[in-house]
Amino acid sequence: MISEEEIQEDETEPDVEGNSEPSGELSPEDHDPLAEMETKYAEANDKYLRIYSEFENFRRRTAREKLEMISTASSDIIKDLLPAVDDFERAQKATEAIEDKAAKAALEGYTLVLQKLNGILKSKGLKKIEALGEPFDVELHEAITKIPVDSKKQKGKVVDVIENGYMLGDKVIRFAKVVIGE
Repeated sequence: MISEEEIQEDETEPDVEGNSEPSGELSPEDHDPLAEMETKYAEANDKYLRIYSEFENFRRRTAREKLEMISTASSDIIKDLLPAVDDFERAQKATEAIEDKAAKAALEGYTLVLQKLNGILKSKGLKKIEALGEPFDVELHEAITKIPVDSKKQKGKVVDVIENGYMLGDKVIRFAKVVIGE
């Protein structure tokens, strides 16, 4: 076994240049506490800046993800409500043709419910795509069929809307199903 004295002797043996100091340590003249503190400060400051930057990126990313989740959730709900809006519009059109007192009362009810529903959806950012008479746009419309038209002005334009299209903000959530003049 090696004793502590032998270990201490090994540490204090002279090195190649004849110094009897343990290797790896600085002499008192070479040791500058101010430089050491400046180095430690620079390292700590660098770590702080990296962590702060990382946290700011995390905060921005989570805020963006939260907004995306909210808009996606509202988009899904609004998409699910659109068939009900379509049904109210069809009921309103069908009831307009009837000349009966009860039909007029029903029409008034359909109109009020439809206005309220459209108002709520509009407040959430929903916009109807106005398609009738507009030039066909693949970004907004889905062509169901083409029909011959008499006027050259109607060629390439939407002549009938089968199902309304809608935008939520700047994003199309349902394309307008249209008939194009040919």
